[in-house]
Amino acid sequence: MKLSPASGGRAWLSLGALLALGSLLTWFTPGSSAWLDWQPQRVWHEPWRALSAVFVHWSQQHLLANLGACAVVSWFGWAARVPPRAALAFALAWPLTQWGLLIKPELLHFGGLSGYLHAGVAVVLVELVFGPASTPRQRRIGLAVTLGLIIKLWSEEPLGPPMRVLSGWDIAVAPLSHLCGALAGAFTAGVLLLLSSSRPR
Repeated sequence: MKLSPASGGRAWLSLGALLALGSLLTWFTPGSSAWLDWQPQRVWHEPWRALSAVFVHWSQQHLLANLGACAVVSWFGWAARVPPRAALAFALAWPLTQWGLLIKPELLHFGGLSGYLHAGVAVVLVELVFGPASTPRQRRIGLAVTLGLIIKLWSEEPLGPPMRVLSGWDIAVAPLSHLCGALAGAFTAGVLLLLSSSRPR
């Protein structure tokens, strides 16, 4: 069965809604962070943390900022008219984003949507730049945003200290999560795009 392009947009928006609603539910559930946040020492016997960590937020500012970013990423995918494979790539990048944090086991706790939302941005960019249905204008936009994303990630020094205190934030941030998310999204989107292009028409 061939899926319509519109189904990709609906799946993308549904995933965004799931992330937002899960984050809100977790915020209003006292003590939930203790059994939902990412903890590398528990990755093998509590594997659900690779998924549930995105719902954990450490302050109201953290939650609101990520809910706003979630709305932007949801709109980005919808406006780009991503195909169904993009929504699948976004979903597959979910645990990969957290597993990437294992390169810094000293990051003992992590929670939040920001790393995974970078995966969503990367998925859309792969589709815009390399997708067979992209127009020249979309490719130019995709390349410009890709350059901006690379500069952002580089400026954050993600391979430096695992936690960083930034002016204007009431929590410490983990820049590595942004890099892990972007790489996870680019990887899953690239693989699914290659598989799609090699499939007999």
